[in-house]
Amino acid sequence: MDLGTIIGCALGTGLIVVSILLGGMDKLILFWDLPSVLMVFGGGTASVMIAYPMKSVLKTFKYFKHAVINKENNPLATITQLVSLAETARREGLLALENRMDEIDDLFLKGGIRMAVDGMSPEVVESIMNTEIDAVSGRHNYGRSIIANYGKYFPAFGMIGTLVGLVLMLADLNPDTIGAGMAVALLTTLYGAIASNLYVLPMADKIGFLNDAEIQVMEITLKGVLSIQAGENPRVIKQKLLTYVTPSERPEEEEGA
Repeated sequence: MDLGTIIGCALGTGLIVVSILLGGMDKLILFWDLPSVLMVFGGGTASVMIAYPMKSVLKTFKYFKHAVINKENNPLATITQLVSLAETARREGLLALENRMDEIDDLFLKGGIRMAVDGMSPEVVESIMNTEIDAVSGRHNYGRSIIANYGKYFPAFGMIGTLVGLVLMLADLNPDTIGAGMAVALLTTLYGAIASNLYVLPMADKIGFLNDAEIQVMEITLKGVLSIQAGENPRVIKQKLLTYVTPSERPEEEEGA
């Protein structure tokens, strides 16, 4: 569970509502207009359906969910496990890792160790693991692009809705209702701006950040597996892998290394 996403959405929404209420408790109802909601969210969704295959659009909720519920990527924990496996391989031989497969939860790491134990060449192991890294990154970026396009289309339909509202208002111009008509017409622009900049685009950025973090851990895993397969000293492996981690996040004994 990503608390930052949840707190950020709640805080942003709360601040907007409070800002409205400061103008008067009766003002909140002025900011609700069902036709504007349909124009922004319905029109934006329609554009995404045109831009992407339907099976991808049907996974939209899954992509948004990933920005809220996601696994934690812990490079230090991965490095610690790789060093432990390296110590076993150094002490008992590479085949001894067969007995430790059950304690490996990460499928990517387990697959790499399995290939090494099975005697595949380092070139083949590296190629297969790199291909999987590229595939994971590609899937994440595809989902991120769908969400980012929602963020692009919502403000556009907000503006379209405002133009439609202005046309309807001017077609039946009445000095007594022009203020209310203008206010309603502007709501679609407001809805589009809020939906895009408070929710959708930040979630797309969060997915990009999570992708980078996961790919970093996968690259650490790849380097670790190849180093174990090559029979390198566990301390050398540890020092090599810690270069992926910023000095401030390294164990105290490694700071400044």
